[in-house]
Amino acid sequence: MTHQIAALPMYDWPEVRAATDAQWTRIRHVLRESGIDAPDALTRETGDLYDFWRRPDILFAQTCWGPMGDGLAECVHVIGQPDYSDVEGGEGEFYRSVVLMRSDDETSRSVTSPSVLERLPSITSRQEAIRNRRFAYNVPDSMSGYLALKADLGSLDLFREQIPTGGHRASIRAVAANRADICAIDCRSWALAQCHEPAAAELVPSGWTSPRKGLPYITSRQTPPETVSAMRSALMDAGLIVG
Repeated sequence: MTHQIAALPMYDWPEVRAATDAQWTRIRHVLRESGIDAPDALTRETGDLYDFWRRPDILFAQTCWGPMGDGLAECVHVIGQPDYSDVEGGEGEFYRSVVLMRSDDETSRSVTSPSVLERLPSITSRQEAIRNRRFAYNVPDSMSGYLALKADLGSLDLFREQIPTGGHRASIRAVAANRADICAIDCRSWALAQCHEPAAAELVPSGWTSPRKGLPYITSRQTPPETVSAMRSALMDAGLIVG
C-alpha cells in the first residue's frame, strides 16, 4: 500500500466532488496500469495549500503557475498540463481568464469566444471601461485572478481599489453584490460558476486575458525521476495531459 498521497484541489467545488473523484479514478487507473502505486482516494484535508504543495509524500497534485514562479518549482516536478479545450476560453494546455463585470454596469459588454483562440477579445482594448473600478481578486500570486491581468495591462494602477477575497467564487460574489466592480476568473472556474454559483447570473464577460499555460499537475521533488517519466508517458498516452 502506498504512503504517497494525491489531491486535486483547484477545481474541487463541493458540487462537483463526485466528478473530481471520477477524474482521479481515471488517472489512478492509468498510473496503476504503468506499475505506479497510486493511492485509492484523494486527500482533501490539505490545509494551507502553500504548505501542502511542498509535502514530500505527494505523488500527484495540481497547482498554479503563480506559486510555481514564487519558489514552489524548487520543491516539485511538473508532470504535465491538463487540456482546457472543453471550456470557453481554453485551448489545449492554454487557458485565459475571463474579466467579469455586473450585467447592469453601463460599461460592461458581454463577449463570447469564437472557436479561434486568437480572435478572442482582449482586455487590453477595454482599459478605459475598467479604469477607476474596484478590482476583486482571490490572492496576489494567482496567475488567473491577479498576475495575468497585471501582466496584460502593464500594472493594476488603473483600478481605484484592489480587494482581496481569498477565492474565485468569493470574487464573483463580491462583484455581484456590488462590493467590487470587476474580477478575473480562469475559464474553467467560470464554467463551474455558471453551473453552480447563483451570483454568476449577475455577471457578464467584458474581456479576456492573453493565453497562458493552465494549472499544471505536479509531484514531489522526492519522486524518483523514473517514476515522473513513467507517469508523464502514461498520462500522455491516455490523453490525460497535453504537455
